[in-house]
Amino acid sequence: MSSNLIAIENNNDIPKEYRDTPIGLLLEYHNLNRKFDNYSQARLLIGMCMDNRKHLHIPDNFAFIIRSGGANLRYSEFKVSYAISVGEVSHIALIGHDNCGMVNLIARKEDFVNGLVNRAGWSKESAEEHFMNLALMHEIGNEIDFVMSEINRLRKRYPKIKIAPLYYKVEDNRLYCIAG
Repeated sequence: MSSNLIAIENNNDIPKEYRDTPIGLLLEYHNLNRKFDNYSQARLLIGMCMDNRKHLHIPDNFAFIIRSGGANLRYSEFKVSYAISVGEVSHIALIGHDNCGMVNLIARKEDFVNGLVNRAGWSKESAEEHFMNLALMHEIGNEIDFVMSEINRLRKRYPKIKIAPLYYKVEDNRLYCIAG
């Protein structure tokens, strides 16, 4: 897996296609501690997981951010289209991460059902039905493979938009480019 990842330790590590773009700026702000510029309008749409262990180091007003389990934007497409059409962004960074809870959801079925029963007051039958009806829609499999498949889908849907596959390592709080 790590052989697909490009570490960003200095400006020269940023792939040429992302340099001098909002994607390159994201990498500079987050990994290289670039001094924050002032923004009055978003320059980038970031799609990333809802996981609470991830926090981006970026200036105010720099990006629209859609957080969804597994960085899955399939069910947020109207919001993506809105950011492009009305928000006028022309770049998207899709950020997957390690140890994602949307991988191998079936292993979490019991916790999911018990959590809805104990915390939300659901019946066990309703919670199980809810899980079985929706888990497959939200399962992402391997994090990097999912990000790449989602990147390919989004590039076909929005051919004029520059879209970058990125990866967040929770252990070091750094962004990596995914090669491919």
